[in-house]
Amino acid sequence: MIGKLDLYRVFSIVAKNNSFSSAAKDLYMTQPAVSQAMMQLEKELGTRLFNRTPKGVTLTTEGSLLYEYTNSALGLLDAGEEKLLEFKNLTTGQLKIGVGDTISRFFLMPYLEAFHTMYPNIKLQMLNGTTSEICNFIKSGEVDIGLCNFPIEDPTLQLTACTEVQDIFVCGEKYKTLASKSISFEDLLKFPLIFLEKKSNSRKYVEDYLFARGIHIEPEFELGSHDLVLEFARSNLGIACVTKEFSKDYLQRGLLYELTLIESIPTRSIGMCYLKSVPLSRATLKFVEIIEQKQERKRINPRFIQ
Repeated sequence: MIGKLDLYRVFSIVAKNNSFSSAAKDLYMTQPAVSQAMMQLEKELGTRLFNRTPKGVTLTTEGSLLYEYTNSALGLLDAGEEKLLEFKNLTTGQLKIGVGDTISRFFLMPYLEAFHTMYPNIKLQMLNGTTSEICNFIKSGEVDIGLCNFPIEDPTLQLTACTEVQDIFVCGEKYKTLASKSISFEDLLKFPLIFLEKKSNSRKYVEDYLFARGIHIEPEFELGSHDLVLEFARSNLGIACVTKEFSKDYLQRGLLYELTLIESIPTRSIGMCYLKSVPLSRATLKFVEIIEQKQERKRINPRFIQ
């Protein structure tokens, strides 16, 4: 049974060739099959499309009108198929990523560089936000994938931890003597504290950990970026809670000093998240593969540089 779209494709080829037999060769069909298909289309449309002569066929007035629309429609379909093939081959398309500034700077960049090198025609779009905001971006379809601070409790999201990070406390020159001894969480409360803002997932993780031990913090400063937290500590405005892996430059240059805690805060993770219920685009799948492959190489060889 020939479908309606196939009938129009046969009609277009017959019209171009002005011949059932020539169209049959192009379509790898028999001439009777082509003739029968055109009779079926004429019957369904209730009009004659071809003038049949011993030398071939010509379009009727109605046939010429239909051919203009059919040729245009089939052209659009072919263009659509070509565009889909480009998406499949990753020669065009878009990858939308939700990520915060700090994770983007200290974790994401090598993977973006690798992806862009492999697929330079894929447009990259970054949407900045906190972990909770990024999760909402994912659910609303504004981004394809998010890179966030874990933990995240959301059954609708597929979560993949990528790397562990350590939350620590640091200080500047004014409080440098504190770095020479072990200090308790209770002792920290005696000094002005510098934290990220409350909606930050990393802030919530540390705050929940301390609260479970009966310690309630009231920071002197609550800031919107990790870089600001570092700068406030360097300016001797208090003791800051930061992510060690994102503070190495300050620590190695002696701009800040890490405090030795009697009880260290457990490590947490940074990872990828995306909707379980929605299939990932081909571009997103390739991006996930790049991250997973590089992370596996790091596990096998800890000295591997991204």
